[in-house]
Amino acid sequence: MRSKSLFAELVSEFFGTFILILFGAGVVAMVQLFGSGIPGEIVHGGWTNITFAWGLGVVLGIYTSQRSGAHINPAVTLSFALLKGFPWRKVAPYCAAQVAGAFCGAALVFLNYKEALLKFDPNLEKTAGIFTTFPAFPGLPVAGFFDQVVGTALLLFLVLVIIDHAPPSLQPLLIGGAVVAIGMSWGGLHGYAINPARDFGPRLFTALAGFKNNGLTDGTGVFWVPIAGPFLGGAIGAFIYMQCIRRFAAKP
Repeated sequence: MRSKSLFAELVSEFFGTFILILFGAGVVAMVQLFGSGIPGEIVHGGWTNITFAWGLGVVLGIYTSQRSGAHINPAVTLSFALLKGFPWRKVAPYCAAQVAGAFCGAALVFLNYKEALLKFDPNLEKTAGIFTTFPAFPGLPVAGFFDQVVGTALLLFLVLVIIDHAPPSLQPLLIGGAVVAIGMSWGGLHGYAINPARDFGPRLFTALAGFKNNGLTDGTGVFWVPIAGPFLGGAIGAFIYMQCIRRFAAKP
């Protein structure tokens, strides 16, 4: 019975993260592939579109994955295990399901936009950023790392605030709104991952699909920033909330 329950939770996490990437990577594809502004072409928005679509992807991913607690982010899973009693035996399976969902989401976005993508980038040399994240300043990885720590700390802090104080029916919308705000305010230095699965699953897909600038096998080694940064930042944000807000708000 326990294994059946865990399997159902993993399916939930897989599809929640899958939905997240369909909207997140999908909007970046729209902006990058169809947003050139060339006369006669339709411009499909910019950073505002991207942040709002990612936020909506989070909302819809949370609704999809209610069965499993709607983590859809390994940084959430690890932070909940460290500070909220989430079972450690579920951490690795949850993270694997999230990465798999993100991988498959990226694959479907690629399949949908393949013709436009190959027309825009025939040699797959410059478009891996549709699916995964890269530093704004390649020579300064520490800046991107700090950006990911702060952004994910904000995310976990606000997730816990919302869980504790908002009605359950509003929580997905408010968490999605928090993701929009983080993207608008903290999204520039390393592409606004704040989620190791959201970054690594699609990055693994780009490497296997033959993208040359994938950050994993191209020699740049940038893949570690949106993995380590969110794990550390999530734990910091959750710790600050639990020790500095919830602890002192508790009734005597």
